[in-house]
Amino acid sequence: MQAHDCIFFQLAKASQAGARHWNESVARFGVTAVQGMVLAFLAEEDDIPSGSLGSRVQLDSATLTGIVDRLARAGLVERRDSPDDRRAVRIRLTEKGRTVGRAVRGLIPAENRSFLSNLTDEEEMIFRTLLRKLLSRSG
Repeated sequence: MQAHDCIFFQLAKASQAGARHWNESVARFGVTAVQGMVLAFLAEEDDIPSGSLGSRVQLDSATLTGIVDRLARAGLVERRDSPDDRRAVRIRLTEKGRTVGRAVRGLIPAENRSFLSNLTDEEEMIFRTLLRKLLSRSG
């Protein structure tokens, strides 16, 4: 087996290609790929505890804090104390963030199709199934 046949190399390269594609798609909104996904998740469910947001976007607390800091500086989100738990912080979209979040969320179907355009519908379904299966291994 040659080195380029290593599944880990291939996964890393596919991930880089996907991240590059998504970064280029959301750059027009002045956000990175990960920031765009955080905004898209918040566009689905806004004003949620930071821990819940971290679980949804599958980011650890430290990483999420940095992303939220940058989004807050850009005027896209704001932090609010939780009325239910004084230790918890809720993350909420600003009006500008809501607009960007909805726009980013709206890009997802077309950008999925664009990135996966060389796959048939059946291949895409199989690919997504295999990705979910691989991801379930990592917990």
